[in-house]
Amino acid sequence: MITILAIESSCDETSAAVCRDGEILSNHIAGQSVHEKYGGVVPELASRAHLQHIVPVVDTALATAGIAPGSLDAIAFTQAPGLIGSLLVGAQFAKSLALALNKPLIAVHHMQAHVLANLIPERRPSFPFLCLTVSGGHTQIVVARSPLELEVLGQTIDDAAGEAFDKTAKLLGLPYPGGPLIDRHAKKGQPACLYFRAAQNSRA
Repeated sequence: MITILAIESSCDETSAAVCRDGEILSNHIAGQSVHEKYGGVVPELASRAHLQHIVPVVDTALATAGIAPGSLDAIAFTQAPGLIGSLLVGAQFAKSLALALNKPLIAVHHMQAHVLANLIPERRPSFPFLCLTVSGGHTQIVVARSPLELEVLGQTIDDAAGEAFDKTAKLLGLPYPGGPLIDRHAKKGQPACLYFRAAQNSRA
């Protein structure tokens, strides 16, 4: 059995998970409320918060999984893409831990990880498959021919969907993060009113 500690710190959440042979034994996440008053993620504040959170987050993930650090077979971490300061915190912690424990280090491209996360559930897609990846900073259509053969067919040329949601929420005066709030309000909307207004405008 292979047991891996995975560390993620690409943006404003510090997370650690323990995985054994494809089964997630624990997954602990620490958010950052400091960005709320700015209406978006402030990179410098994000990296400082990662410094505060990473040790307790990793400790909690290991304790929840009932795994001693010495029992790990490898350490994985998000290498890119992301905020450089935030990535450095996770990378340096992972490298230090791997060196101290004399364990292999696995660098992970987190957009590839988004695509391959589809292999975690029991109902896994078979290769090749097409994947729409929508995250805070990226929106891509990817064809996965194998775990090591992923091709980006198309992507946004300006803002990703997540960024568009956050900016729209800020214009509407909604608190950060705005994406969930816009989604919640949209479900209460009346599409017929939009169609009626669009029809009126087209006649004017």
